Amino acid sequence: MQKTEQPAFKGRVELKHEISKMDCFLLRHNLQHIMKPDPHANKNGKYVIRSVYFDNLDDKIVTQKKEGFYRRDKYRVRLYDYNTELLHLEKKSKVDNLCQKTKCRITAEEYERMRHGDIEWMHADPRDLIRELYVQMTLYQLKPITIVDYEREVFIYEHGNVRVTFDSSIKTSFRNNDLLNPDVIMIDTLEPNMVVLEVKYDEYLPDIIRKMLQVTDRRKSAFSKYQISRMFG
Repeated sequence: MQKTEQPAFKGRVELKHEISKMDCFLLRHNLQHIMKPDPHANKNGKYVIRSVYFDNLDDKIVTQKKEGFYRRDKYRVRLYDYNTELLHLEKKSKVDNLCQKTKCRITAEEYERMRHGDIEWMHADPRDLIRELYVQMTLYQLKPITIVDYEREVFIYEHGNVRVTFDSSIKTSFRNNDLLNPDVIMIDTLEPNMVVLEVKYDEYLPDIIRKMLQVTDRRKSAFSKYQISRMFG
């Protein structure tokens, strides 16, 4: 019997650092001279991201993160600037330092059905990611657990497909999964003076950007917004 080869994992490098707001200010000032702002951002150059993450009662996903599994997958439903008319189901896969994201559109009604355990319709859905999540929800009892909100500012550089992001005001809903509710209670998870810097690129990071990112007093870490949100419940 001929063995079927699995497709190679083609991911992007993703590095994360906790930096101070002062370092963020200095970096932003330097980067804006060579990188472009995200065209989807608001007038202030930022947008709000809201995600709800899937896990089970045994904390399968957060445990894999804590224990540093070489390969792991994370599922979430995401919207931007509280626009409930545009939702995406996303799967973020990670192999070592390489990340890959797949996604598909879903409706608010479909998310509400998932949230309340009505998932049989997912079994025969034409979207691959919906069917895949159905298997995970059935075998491992994954379900929407926790909402995470944050503000993001993005700078883009086409050479190397580089994205530098600054994430601030990271908040969690504890175990509330009412994603579509604009009034859900959220609490801060970061120290007031801290910002999460993320650097994402394909095969290489141009030297000009690498040198600019050599800020002082930064802490490289496997920072996870979902993981830190679960420290609160």
